[in-house]
Amino acid sequence: MGRAAFHALVAVMFLFLLAPVILVFPLSLSADSSMAFPPSGWSLRWYAALVQHPGLMAALRNSVLLALLVTASALLLAIPAALAIARGRFPGREALFALLTAPLLLPTIVLGLALLILFAGWGLIGSWSGLVLAHLLVALPYATRVLVTALGTLPAGLEDAAASLGAPPATVFRRVTLPLILPGVAATCAIVCLVSFDETVISLFVVGPRLTTFPVALFRYVQSRTDPLVAAAAAVMILFTLAIVIVLDRLIGLKRAVGG
Repeated sequence: MGRAAFHALVAVMFLFLLAPVILVFPLSLSADSSMAFPPSGWSLRWYAALVQHPGLMAALRNSVLLALLVTASALLLAIPAALAIARGRFPGREALFALLTAPLLLPTIVLGLALLILFAGWGLIGSWSGLVLAHLLVALPYATRVLVTALGTLPAGLEDAAASLGAPPATVFRRVTLPLILPGVAATCAIVCLVSFDETVISLFVVGPRLTTFPVALFRYVQSRTDPLVAAAAAVMILFTLAIVIVLDRLIGLKRAVGG
């Protein structure tokens, strides 16, 4: 196969994979009352309808607040854990890292069902505490892995030099370690925020009638309607995700962020 034919094949494959995502944008600008391609006209009516929809906007606010809470909680837990894994020399260090990243190996539907059974007995279904804990379960492995990668690229000699000059461990972390791993911390915030905001399967098991998230609200919306408002909401989520991915790539690089 020649180089030109190979490049053409790759382009066709990318187009095939991205076609559903690309089609969302013209559908979101449709003037029709139902989803049809190509649209008979163009309008921003469905973006206006999305902003004016009280249920979806309330769910969107919930998702944004939830993502911020999960991000803050993940940082508080992942930074000490990453320091222990990357700098510690104690038995079970590898086992601790495997335990913290274990949720990545399980299907989210299994985690969701397990959380439903557990939270039902604790009265956490449909509560902020339950949602934060559920999202933290799937976000913490990403946070830990990114921060361990960031600390792995930092020469330990810099911290040792600061300690040898009399700086206590807390000062070494605040004045040396933290400033040097700030790109990794920012990348952690970006990826955890994205994971929490997009989480749907686990959220379906732990939300309640009075407290829901934006992806779950969209899932319930499409069960009864097929208008382009869903495409407008999907376009907003795609742009939000793309912005987070671009920030992540600029700060630390996608390959390093996933531990490659």
